[in-house]
Amino acid sequence: MKIGANSTTGWRATIAVAMSNYIEAGSIIAIATSLGFWQEAFGISNFAVGLLAALSANAFGAAVGAAVGGPLCDRFGRKAIYTYDLLVYMAGVLIAAFAVDFGMLLAGFVITGLAVGAGVPASWTYIAEQAPSVERAKHVGTAQLAWSVGPFIGFGLAAALAPLGLLGSRLIFLHLFVVAAVVWWVRQGLHESQIWEDEGQTAGSSVGARGLRGLFSRKVNISALLFLGGIYLFWNTVAGQAGIFMPRVYDTAGLHSPVQQNLLQVLVWGCTVAATYFGFMRYADRMSQRLLYVIGAALGIVAWAVLVAFTDSGIATMLIFAVLWGVSAGIGAQAFYSLWASELFATPYRASAQGVMFFVVRTATGLLSYFFPTMLAATGLTTVGILLVGLLTVALVIGAVWAPRTQGKTLREIEHERYGAPVEPLPATAPSTHLSGQGMS
Repeated sequence: MKIGANSTTGWRATIAVAMSNYIEAGSIIAIATSLGFWQEAFGISNFAVGLLAALSANAFGAAVGAAVGGPLCDRFGRKAIYTYDLLVYMAGVLIAAFAVDFGMLLAGFVITGLAVGAGVPASWTYIAEQAPSVERAKHVGTAQLAWSVGPFIGFGLAAALAPLGLLGSRLIFLHLFVVAAVVWWVRQGLHESQIWEDEGQTAGSSVGARGLRGLFSRKVNISALLFLGGIYLFWNTVAGQAGIFMPRVYDTAGLHSPVQQNLLQVLVWGCTVAATYFGFMRYADRMSQRLLYVIGAALGIVAWAVLVAFTDSGIATMLIFAVLWGVSAGIGAQAFYSLWASELFATPYRASAQGVMFFVVRTATGLLSYFFPTMLAATGLTTVGILLVGLLTVALVIGAVWAPRTQGKTLREIEHERYGAPVEPLPATAPSTHLSGQGMS
């Protein structure tokens, strides 16, 4: 059964597609809040816990999924990914929910990660292509909002179901299965991205070939990959560890109650939801995007600096950290990355670019996830915290210096500025020039 076309246009379509981010973040939080229970139930080591995290939706699993899904999305269309992706995701979370040993659990995490990785670049691309140019940040921010709501609900469920132990964690995975099934049904009424239908298969010489070959054929694309990859790499290396290992960080800082740890994370993500809606979605189309990015990045640095410097102050320090880090995540790197990544690349390889960057970033997160639990236990919060502050500082500098000037422009206008011509071949009488990267400063 398909929903009528009119019911899945505009904001309803944006919300349906943005739910990829809810199930991505929900998967990470389901893993984060259950690792201790799985470790106890299956008797696995800290290194095995790191392996579960590294191969999941938080890292390598999502990385490989994005590397495959991005180019497929450019070749066969945005809607093609949605036809099958959530079915794979549902299989993965079901396997995890009913896992009876480490091998089965690992398989569930890997399958879920692959599906998440394939779906996220497609969702960011689709939303940006369908959004009005004067409200593109607002629409793209809906994906960030869904990404924030996932942990907010996930940690809330974890706190409520904590008395059930591992059974409660299994129920959280089952709730993700139900959400994915509903979203898959709603998406059956989505139309293909009009921009992809008009431009994605008719790329002219101004932008190069479709997919990965075209992506790496132009200097302007390489510079955008380095800029966006730099922002997302350094920020997500921190956010990835915080997302899945934050309960362990709180434990190291002296907060040992799992319920209190989860409630503190509810506060973090509640602040992220509020900052995304009242900050990014309200102002990213109106005020200087460079300034808003810097504010968010600076708040994140202050948050971790406070946690490291005043660990002995107890719950008060953790509350300050929760508010600052939550607000920073709402108006910071991921929101702007998802916006700029859709603006700085031409339609024939927009999703491929995001897939490549997602692969690199999540691979780096996975490498650190192998060792993070052991490193935290061996060196303590101070050493780890200083490392994370340094990574966040690099992300701030990159965004502050090279933030693009794309606000209010249509995707075709941005493409014309950056590549020198629209995708379709220009009329014979119109001159064609190749610009070297207007739109970034």
